[in-house]
Amino acid sequence: MATPLGILATVTAAFAYVGTVDPNEPGHYPVCPLLKITGTFCPGCGGLRSAHAFIHGDLGAAFSANALATTGYFLFAAVWVLWLVRAWRGQPLRIVLAPVWWWSIGALLLIFTVVRNLPFGSALAP
Repeated sequence: MATPLGILATVTAAFAYVGTVDPNEPGHYPVCPLLKITGTFCPGCGGLRSAHAFIHGDLGAAFSANALATTGYFLFAAVWVLWLVRAWRGQPLRIVLAPVWWWSIGALLLIFTVVRNLPFGSALAP
């Protein structure tokens, strides 16, 4: 039980910090290096603004800042609950993904990155 609870404490502390220190105000967080150098949004661009909005209960703003990150928050919560239940029962959490799933995740990240940088995908840009 210690590991899932420790992970939850760490994630909670990180979200509490982002909820307290607004990423919409310049100077608090470093700029994305890819965005700074190339002007291209990476898959993580807008993630801090998304987390800030998520903490404050504004799911619409969180989703518009970074749809992938917001979806990831819910996915993390589901996996964490599964992990906690299995730890409570004394069973290890083993999530084994076939290579096709890893390639699919990579393809999803690539497609998300490309689309959010094209004019017709501007709704996905932060």
